[in-house]
Amino acid sequence: MNGPPPEHFPAPWAGDWGEDRFGLWQSLVFRGVRQAFRWLPPGRFLMGSPATEHAREDDEQQHEVELTRGLWLADTACTQALWQAVTGNNPSGFKGEKRPVEMVSWDDVQTFLAELNRRVLGMNARLPTEAEWEYGCRAGTPTPFSFGEDIIPEQVNYDGNYPYRGSRKGLYRGETVEVASLPANPWGLYEMHGNVWEWCADWYGEYPPGTAVDPAGPETGGRRVLRGGSWISFGRYLRSACRYRLDPGDRYGIIGFRLALGPELEPAEPRAGSGAGQAARAETGGNGRRGRSGAAGRPRKP
Repeated sequence: MNGPPPEHFPAPWAGDWGEDRFGLWQSLVFRGVRQAFRWLPPGRFLMGSPATEHAREDDEQQHEVELTRGLWLADTACTQALWQAVTGNNPSGFKGEKRPVEMVSWDDVQTFLAELNRRVLGMNARLPTEAEWEYGCRAGTPTPFSFGEDIIPEQVNYDGNYPYRGSRKGLYRGETVEVASLPANPWGLYEMHGNVWEWCADWYGEYPPGTAVDPAGPETGGRRVLRGGSWISFGRYLRSACRYRLDPGDRYGIIGFRLALGPELEPAEPRAGSGAGQAARAETGGNGRRGRSGAAGRPRKP
């Protein structure tokens, strides 16, 4: 992955960091729970799907997007372990510390983000925009999936009884799987297709015409965007371009989210090192060492 490096690396909260074949990474360790983040540099890509893509929908009109600032994107969906470490509860139906948290609404996620940012100095955690999410999902690929023209259950957790383009039927697990248990995409991001739908920051709406620069969706709306498909989804709904939307208060066992970070710290902003900063760093377990990166169906209408 080519592109300019981040201005501030590692972050003051980083417990470990480094570079591998996918690029730069750093990780948060909060109360013993680790979450790795991947650096996605600025870039341009074609968002949406071409008219020739099988099973495309009317709201996927293809257009160029330019992201002028890089971002850090979590390499996995938020786990139940991290959610519980921050909130003290676990609403998920399929219990497991390394499984993605589900049964969380967009509004619930905003409360989680506020608490995480309050407790970790300089974290600036948020949801990715829809454009940022698709940028990370595609990982430089123009095909329906980051794995190519099709997917198989060995790559993605979905309902294998309904494969893409009528391919051979495969495994249907009927539940979530642990994060980072299936292959990563070309940028080192796990389960961008399937497992759980992931909330994005945007209100749902039509794409604007022409090239979009750092798009953040409509200013107002009634429903929030979700991306990626889930463990009950048919293959067609796991495509990189596929969009869905739900009310921000909706909770289902097929919905989770993935953290994004930004904007980066400006030089004038305080960095961890004394007082409250030392307390936050102690809580997150940051020790400034380098190490290796770890792991670092469309909702059915009720």
